[in-house]
Amino acid sequence: MVCNDHLVFFSFIYMENNQEEITKEIIITSHTNEVQVALLEDKKLMEIHTEKSSSQFSVGDIYLGKVKKIMPGLNAAFVDVGSEREAFLHYLDLGIHGRTMNAFVSQAITTGKRSISRVQYLDEIPKNGKISDVLTSGQQIMVQVAKEPISTKGPRITTEISFAGRYLVLVPFGDKISVSQKIKSGEERKRLRTAVQSIRPRNFGIIIRTVAEHKSVEELSADLDMLRYRWDTTVENLFASKAPVRLAQEENRIASLLRDFLNDSFHAIYVDTPEIFTEVKNYLHIHAPEQEAIVNLYTEKQPIFDHFNVAKQIKGSFGKVVTVKNGVYLIIEHTEAMHVIDVNSGNRVKSSQTPEQNALNTNMIAAQEIARQLRLRDMGGIITIDFVDLHDQVNKNTLNKAMAEFMRNDKAKHTILPLNKFGLIQITRQRVRQATIIENTEVCPTCKGTGKIKPPIVIEDEIANALDFLFEKQHEPKITIVTHPFVYAYLTKGFPSIRLKWCFHYKKRLKIVPNQSYRLTEVHYMNVHNEEIILWNEPARE
Repeated sequence: MVCNDHLVFFSFIYMENNQEEITKEIIITSHTNEVQVALLEDKKLMEIHTEKSSSQFSVGDIYLGKVKKIMPGLNAAFVDVGSEREAFLHYLDLGIHGRTMNAFVSQAITTGKRSISRVQYLDEIPKNGKISDVLTSGQQIMVQVAKEPISTKGPRITTEISFAGRYLVLVPFGDKISVSQKIKSGEERKRLRTAVQSIRPRNFGIIIRTVAEHKSVEELSADLDMLRYRWDTTVENLFASKAPVRLAQEENRIASLLRDFLNDSFHAIYVDTPEIFTEVKNYLHIHAPEQEAIVNLYTEKQPIFDHFNVAKQIKGSFGKVVTVKNGVYLIIEHTEAMHVIDVNSGNRVKSSQTPEQNALNTNMIAAQEIARQLRLRDMGGIITIDFVDLHDQVNKNTLNKAMAEFMRNDKAKHTILPLNKFGLIQITRQRVRQATIIENTEVCPTCKGTGKIKPPIVIEDEIANALDFLFEKQHEPKITIVTHPFVYAYLTKGFPSIRLKWCFHYKKRLKIVPNQSYRLTEVHYMNVHNEEIILWNEPARE
């Protein structure tokens, strides 16, 4: 039986996803060793990116590597780029002008020559050749990281170097101008191709990105000049270098995210530290001056991720079980080779609808959340989704179309196979870095897993003892207590509240701030300069 209401339901979802005025925001918070960037659409968390200060081998980094082993059976080579495990270079990642690139690199190392405008191209590399015909053990080659190290594997690399800008991608030793397929207008594609052809330097290929649509020749030229500068700097670093060494580093995660995601549809960027605020403003001043005004410095006491409800969404969106709505929930399992998602209807059953209608509506709700989860967790490789069984082919087609539509804004390359007779949809999604896994469960620091914790009155006594030391012995003029929202409520509700009693007792200023990311018994003390005070009898915190 065909669902009578599924077309109306799908139309509603379709319009919801394609409305013109979706509010898009970027929230950036900085910690001691990392920076987190959250992308929100209509206040809903769609992506979370973390850049650690100690991270190495980011996608886009360029190295001078040394060929360690040629593997004829794999038609590949292992290259030393300084990582714990040798990088993997497949024959198909050499690029058709690999011989020309290698000859140029060898010359640049010895002579310092960096211009490629007069370089004569060598024979192109055939598609079905052998890597041993191109590379030899001990040879120094310039490579770019295509995939970060994942699990026990080293980085995957390519000798087909490229530099991504805001509007263009520069490809040394390329000879073509390509236009993003997302630019649909034939007239605009022709205009962009003509404009870029007029400024394209000799022996460089150029890819025109989607955001270049309707941009002037001057804007494209300015972007190209910066890319040329990055290439020239990279080649200068080759002179007298010895592998393994990093020649050029990809822009940090914030800059690369702004470059790839920021467009006219973004409404605001919020940053909680002055240094990164200045960095973002400077980036926009150079690349998108018309959007400088959307950058805001967040100065409130409440953590920025709490203020924009990001912390709560992170806690609810990661983990094995993800609750969606109306009783629908997902069970997500990660393995080395693939990810498995099971769709469950829970208690979502409407007596006014047939089992087929209930199954379709459950699957539609789940499909929208699954598309979000793939982006949020950056899940790559093979994803198998076990939907609630559907029997009618029309309903199966509706679910297939909905899944494709929900993933339309996913920038990672992906392929969606139709729903099969077992009720499974399989998706292959580009994987360039480790999937984002945030543990949202933790062993209680007080009960150590026994299930029993200190009562609030004991926590109250511990805080009172700390305040007595800080106010009476250390003579702090003001203290800010940051704690879990439950403890915050216990200390601040009622009249007179416990906080107010402490204020009257010590005759000092006392503020209590809730933080959703804290454990139940976690308490931090901040002085008047908003610097944390570590008490001598506190256990060490990681």
